[in-house]
Amino acid sequence: MAALTPVVIKGPFETIGANGADFTFAAGSVSTDSFACTGKEVILVFNSGGSPYTFTVVSVPDEKNRSLDEAYTLGAGEYAAFGHGLTVKLGWRQSGGTVITDVENAAVKIAILTLPADTLR
Repeated sequence: MAALTPVVIKGPFETIGANGADFTFAAGSVSTDSFACTGKEVILVFNSGGSPYTFTVVSVPDEKNRSLDEAYTLGAGEYAAFGHGLTVKLGWRQSGGTVITDVENAAVKIAILTLPADTLR
């Protein structure tokens, strides 16, 4: 399992220098990736390949004992966003405080953005 590194988005009153708001997409691992979850994350996904591929968030039972892996198909060149609020409680958030993702092909790239500390949940 590879670790994804979330990038904290700059707050509304922070000075943003050259390249200060940049982030990168990392190739997803077919054998799963994870990131430490604060509940303020937005997951961005990009299919850089020429065929449709899936991105999956591996779930755990929530407070009502419901569990459903969220497999999402992205067409070639498509982007998708998942997040804020979905990473706060059990369901996507594992009991250890991580979120686990899986991709069908390494052409699927992932970026994790964390909302700044002064952002409401």
